[in-house]
Amino acid sequence: MSNAIRIHNFPLSGHCHRVELFAGLAGINHELVFVDLAAGEHKKEPFLSLNPAGKVPVIEDGDVVVADSNAILVYLARKYAPDWMSGDPVEEAEIQRFLSLAANEIANGPAAARLVTVFGAELDTDKAKAISGYVFGILEGHLADRDWLVGQKPTVADVAIYTYTAHAPEGNVSLEPYPNIRSYLKRVEGLPGFEAMPATKAGLAA
Repeated sequence: MSNAIRIHNFPLSGHCHRVELFAGLAGINHELVFVDLAAGEHKKEPFLSLNPAGKVPVIEDGDVVVADSNAILVYLARKYAPDWMSGDPVEEAEIQRFLSLAANEIANGPAAARLVTVFGAELDTDKAKAISGYVFGILEGHLADRDWLVGQKPTVADVAIYTYTAHAPEGNVSLEPYPNIRSYLKRVEGLPGFEAMPATKAGLAA
């Protein structure tokens, strides 16, 4: 696959799925490079030369290497799909707010709860569920009178928020109390080029 973005990923990582999802939605030519986390490939060379932090995802775009899922979303949007970054200063500030939400409350809430059930991580489940309730309450209210998180069309904010929200039941976090969120997830899933992250039989999804 010539001139393709190389996405170093792990299929069950929501952070990786953000990047893969966006590449599909934006029609960006890409190939997936599997990183065997169970074998510790992310903690040794040659992976550490790409990202010394030893975390996926990482992309290679020619000579350019970018790590961190949200940073990758911004880079890809700026270079290949600028409509996904709005261009309006107020809306871009809003996009950044949701990227921060994805990196904080979403990561420490539904993503952390899923880490416990899917990967056996030793994390505080009660705390993760409490954070999940908090952040989903924010999203539920925000989506009461809008289709997308920012503006009138999907942006990278939606990509950043989608995966761990959709897979929250795998971490024993129910989406039943949040009809606006459930409708929103279906809108994202209806976008051309959408590709789901593999589901696991964990938590409420078991």
